[in-house]
Parts: sequence; structure tokens; C-alpha cells
Amino acid sequence: MPTFAELDLDERVQKTLAEIGYEAPSPIQEQTIPLLLEGRDVLGLAQTGTGKTAAFALPILSNMDLSTTKPQALVLAPTRELAIQVSEAFQRYASNLPGFHVLPIYGGTGYGPQLAGLRRGAHVVVGTPGRLIDHLEKGSLDLSALKNLVLDEADEMLRMGFIEDVEKILQSVPSQRQVALFSATMPQGIRKITQNYLNDPAEISVKTKTSTATNINQRHVPVRASNKLDAMTRILEVEDFDAMIVFVRTKQLTEELAEKLQARGFSASAINGDIAQAQRERTIGHLRDGKIDILVATDVAARGLDVERISHVLNYDIPHDTESYVHRVGRTGRAGRSGEAILFVSPRERHLLRAIERATRQQIPQMELPTIDAVNDRRLAKFAQNITDTLAKGGLEVFQELVAEYERTHDVPASEIAAALAAMAQGDRPLLLEPEPEPARRDGPMFHPNSADTETYRVEVGRRNRVTPRALVGALANEGGVPSKHIGHIDIRNEHTLIELPADLPEELLSKLRTTQVAGRGLKISRADGEIINRRPRRPAGNRDRDNKPRPHRKGQSGSGQRSPQQYRGPKRDLRHTGA
Repeated sequence: MPTFAELDLDERVQKTLAEIGYEAPSPIQEQTIPLLLEGRDVLGLAQTGTGKTAAFALPILSNMDLSTTKPQALVLAPTRELAIQVSEAFQRYASNLPGFHVLPIYGGTGYGPQLAGLRRGAHVVVGTPGRLIDHLEKGSLDLSALKNLVLDEADEMLRMGFIEDVEKILQSVPSQRQVALFSATMPQGIRKITQNYLNDPAEISVKTKTSTATNINQRHVPVRASNKLDAMTRILEVEDFDAMIVFVRTKQLTEELAEKLQARGFSASAINGDIAQAQRERTIGHLRDGKIDILVATDVAARGLDVERISHVLNYDIPHDTESYVHRVGRTGRAGRSGEAILFVSPRERHLLRAIERATRQQIPQMELPTIDAVNDRRLAKFAQNITDTLAKGGLEVFQELVAEYERTHDVPASEIAAALAAMAQGDRPLLLEPEPEPARRDGPMFHPNSADTETYRVEVGRRNRVTPRALVGALANEGGVPSKHIGHIDIRNEHTLIELPADLPEELLSKLRTTQVAGRGLKISRADGEIINRRPRRPAGNRDRDNKPRPHRKGQSGSGQRSPQQYRGPKRDLRHTGA
């Protein structure tokens, strides 16, 4: 397998790759980068997660002329999320290119910052087709100096109905340009684009590994980001494991999490892209020899890691692509042994879980977190076993004499002396977990969800009743005992309102809430059978931009002549559950 150093990339880009920790290119990168550096058009057939962003970004950056600020590269993406992701990748790979600018452009947001960014100048523009067309029509996007055009996830743009916009953009760019088209499949529409707009393209097809070994037992745990550390601690205390890799997204979190685990009594170390190779090898050696039991790592740092005693993989942060998930899970179950893979999923990451399940063609069942009683039972059993092991070692004569002497001179029973010595050995860390206290309430216990799953509920009060989000939150919290942090989006409509609440609301609580009054009317709460919460005001279909995103409303107006629906996004603290 070649290294990045053999791919003739710009030395500043090579330096960045070394700093990030990239060593060997993926198959799509190995085959695509030399062709793009030569100036060839490329047709790449590859799934998400194969590393195609770097496959086109690295050669573009290597051929970048930083002396001009007109866009030299344009990347088309089907969604705003992908546009942002690709922009961030360009920025990361260009960290040693002073003065480099990349600008994401997408619908559903204001034009002001995008216009300002285009006026300042950007070497690379990454955008969704509809908003790019808008800027071309306004004359704010100048593609006269364009050298590179990339169509990322072209089949998805076809599926979403953007193909006419894509063709219009292709017709607007200079005839002398290099085109790279990436697609997971090759439907007729994409084949037509390839034939009409690519010049003798080199076709590259990469098969991805999208299945996990049958000897690996996979489970997922619904957990909010703020509760991940406590959830992992319970699993570590109850689950029987030999050695474990804990995967996180950032280098900083590897160090922070390893320190927190050490403080809780676990033998843990971190590896990431900033750690020198010698130290990395030493840490892995300690894991292999049993000197440490838990390794906290990023994907890059764990690449190629093969230690037979790894019995468990815990995905503390869920990966954004299925290929990474498959590689992570593959760190356990080596040499024919069985393995365990546990995946933490926050409420806002359930779509990533579904994507992994679709790609791997298997369901990942839910795992219940160990209860406090289960943790305490395990702690007591471990404490008793430590006593047994210490007695078996022998050599306790000196301590026996000390205890006997103390018992005679202080008239204290030996059992109390043993308890005091055990407390000394335990230190500040409590031996047993205490049950979580119930918040004080005036009219009954507070409801606590048993899982992080949410569901949409409907209440029969709406805008016509002059109801406000504050009044609804007050009714749910005061009458139903649902803490405000568990109340999500509120979408107030004319005749009724949709509210995002925990999925496991008990029936007796629902019965109570049905009779609760707001604005002089009963809530009559029920599960919302397929109705979808609008997370932002919508306009009629004929007045939407090409990215299928609602245009900003003018103050006091909506497309229907009515006021826009009132939106409540829940407490700010409840919206940051996106990982560490």
C-alpha cells in the first residue's frame, strides 16, 4: 500500500496530512489523486465513507493559486450538511496554506454573509445547486477563473430533483475545466451527465466493506451527550471485558476522557494524531500486555490496530459514516474470537444509527443501561473477591498483630476495626452508588424518561386560542411533572399544537394532562399519528428556493398571509446533545 508521501501532493498539504495523522490513502484516494493531479476528468463510483472528500480536495489544494481570490474550484453537494462538512474538510487540509479561503453556500439561510464572503473572495466554493444558481443569476458568483468542478453524491442530487440546476451550472463554467463526478450508483441521468460534460473520464469503482463479522455482538444505548460518561462508567463496572477501545471524534476528547476514567479508578490511556509514533507503540504495547485495559482513541490513531485481547469496542461518539463504523467494530472479534460492540446514540443522532443499520443490513438492538443495583452488586462482589485474594496471598501476620493490639488497648471489636481499614482503603470514592434524588414537587413525583427516545404528541389548543410556548411548557412541567429539559420542539398551529416529548410518557400522566387546561381549554394530549413538527416556518411550495428550503420571511408575513407558526426549540442546554 502506498503512502501519501508517494502521491506527489504539495509539500504543505503533505505536512498537514502528517499533522492530522493520515498515513496511507484509502483505495479511492490512491486511485483518484494521481489522475486529478494529471488533469484528467474522473468518474468515481464510491459510497459515503470511503474518503472521497480527501480524494478530490487534496489535489485541488495542491494545484491552488493563492494569489487570486476568484473561485478556482466549485464543489456541488446535495445538502447543506454535506456542503458544511466538505467546507470544513477543505479548511482542515489547507491549514498550512496561508490566506486560503473556502466558502459554503446553501439555501435556508440569509444571503448577506454569503454575498460578503464572495466579495472578500474565496478560492473554493462549496454549495447546493439551487442557491448556487441564485448567485449566478444575481451576478454575485464569478466562475470565470474556475479550474476544477466536483459533483459530490451526484445520484443523490438526481434523486432530489436538482439535475436541471446541475446541468445549468455545468453550462455556466469555462469549457477548459477539470470535472470530477462521484456517485454511489450510476442511474441513467448521471450517465448522461458523464457523457455530455466530462472529457474522456477515467472511471474508478471502489467496493466498500459494509458488513460486520458475525462473531461480533452489536448493541446501541440511547443516551444524552451530558450523560455519556456516567453511562460508560456503569457499563465498565458491570460488563465483563478483557480490554476495550473507546472511540471519540476529537483528539482533545481522547485526553480528557482518559483522565476522567483514570480518576474513576480505571486503567486508561489515550492515543491520537498528535502522539508521537514511539509513544503510540508503547501505549499499544501496554494494552497488549495488560498494563492498561482501556484505550481512548480517534479513528486515525486506531487505524491498523490489531490487539487480540480487545474484547469490546465502545463508540462513545457515533461515526458519521458507515465505513468508519465497520472499521471500528472490526477492532474486536479478532482471530475468530467473539467480540462486543456498543454504540452510544443521542436523540439527534438516531438518523446515523438508521444509516448504519441500512448499510450493514442488520438491526443493532437496544441495550439497557445497568441499574444502580446492578452496579452496587458488582462493586460488593469485587470488594469481597479482593478480600479473598488478599487472604490467599498470606503474609498478614504483622497486620493481624496490629489489629489484635488495637482491639485490646481500645476495646473496639475487630469487625469495626476491619470496617475502618476498608474505609481507609476505599478513600474518597464511595463504595456504593446512591439512587438519584427525586426533585421536590408540590403535587407529586417528577417524571424521568427511561430512554433518550422522543415522540411527537398533539394537544388540542393552538394559535386561535392565543396559546404560547411558555404556557404549554408550564402546564407540562407543573401539572405533568415533565422537566423542561425533556420538552423539545413546540410547533403551534391554528387549531392544535405538536410537541416533542419523551416517548415513554406513562398512561396515567397522559390521562392527567388530558384534563389540564391552557388558555381555558383542555390539552386533550395524544400521540400525533404521523404528523411532523415543522422546525422552521414554511411557505407555499411555489415560493420556495431551489434547495427546497424556505426563504426568509419578511417581518410579520408568511406565504399564506397568516402569521408564521410559533416555534419553541426547548431550553438551550437541551440542544447541545451533538457529541462531545
